[in-house]
Amino acid sequence: MKRRQFGALATAALVMGGPLRALADETCQSPYMPKITGHEEYVYIWTLGVEGMGDGQDKMVTVDLRPGSETRGQVINSLSIGGRNEAHHAGFSADRRYLWAGGLDTNRIFIFDVHSDPANPVLHKTIDTFVKDADGPVGPHTFFALPGRMMITALSNDDDHGGRTALVEYTDEGDFVETHWMPTAENMRGAEAVDGAVADGFGYDVRALIRKNVMLTSSFTGWSNYMMDFGQMLGDSEAMKRFGSTIVQWDLHTRQPKKVFNVPGAPLEIRFPWGPNANYAFSTTALTSQLWLIHEDDAGEWQAKAVADIGDPTKIPLPVDISLAADDQTLWINTFLDGMTRLFDVSDPHHPKQIYEKKIASQVNMVSQSWDGNRIYFTSSLLANWDKKGADDQQYLKAFTWNGSELVPDFELDFYELQLGRAHLMRFGSSELYSA
Repeated sequence: MKRRQFGALATAALVMGGPLRALADETCQSPYMPKITGHEEYVYIWTLGVEGMGDGQDKMVTVDLRPGSETRGQVINSLSIGGRNEAHHAGFSADRRYLWAGGLDTNRIFIFDVHSDPANPVLHKTIDTFVKDADGPVGPHTFFALPGRMMITALSNDDDHGGRTALVEYTDEGDFVETHWMPTAENMRGAEAVDGAVADGFGYDVRALIRKNVMLTSSFTGWSNYMMDFGQMLGDSEAMKRFGSTIVQWDLHTRQPKKVFNVPGAPLEIRFPWGPNANYAFSTTALTSQLWLIHEDDAGEWQAKAVADIGDPTKIPLPVDISLAADDQTLWINTFLDGMTRLFDVSDPHHPKQIYEKKIASQVNMVSQSWDGNRIYFTSSLLANWDKKGADDQQYLKAFTWNGSELVPDFELDFYELQLGRAHLMRFGSSELYSA
């Protein structure tokens, strides 16, 4: 496992005006962070508690991934945090010593110490004042590391529990800094609407391209939808109107929104590549099952366009998590409802092509790959009220080896059999990052 010092990395990134090449384990991580370039040692899985299963609480579960370890492929730690909060996403601080995780229902933020004993994280701090601190945003979702700061996207608000929301900044110590409300048609906050886009004020993911001073946010839906039973929501015509349809370009340094792009169908994850001349990002739309490219044109202006279908859009397979390879050549895309993962050749980002697919389970949500692209991990849960029911409610961590032509099973953990709950987001850990 290679090590990098955070201070040198952050300084170099700021001076050069760009992310550091070939230093990342997952492209879903912030470019300000020290990265794992060797073999990941642990995977931390933020897990939703299930009433009547074990202690019923949300958990940070640690699985051993160390080659040659007697406990490789096994759960070596499970830390319950008290209650069920609709555990969802998590992200490391810029020095990677702490892992921030959120609850979409209770708005609680849990900060885990993963550096003192990486095999056994402990709860360092809980923030119970997110809504009050930020003056209204609800549903802390993405945790994106900036130097000394944590940028958090919210999904909703405490006024109408709809999709209008904001970005919220905290210090690494957990102190509130500032709220940045998303532009709306009524208050564009200085942003320009592109090609007739209507700013909806919704939020979901946030990612940045440092050397271009570009930050992008996507949009999803509010508390009233994501806490509703999935079948009930699909049958509610008014609920189905309450989904976002925009991606916003921001000035990373000033936090000023610049452009609002029309991206219909609830754009979710945003992923920037690592290439020094790669001025674009990918996103997928949940409801229209399309792959979108947000890119800089020849005039230096950013644009958005759909570049490929994902599966059969008429069947609404519901694209969820995506993972871009470190060499920028391939992109894994999961679709929740059909339990499929698909691999796209994105070497020409304007003309992606599907080159492989595999059914992982009855449902699949998150995907994470190692820096070398040889190991691919999948987890299962989307939202407690959206996961399938009965025998199709499969909850797991599945590990595969990618041999260049197919996914070869490595190991599998059944989270229901282990009485752990619903496996959601994954983040890789390493003890060598913190050694002297």
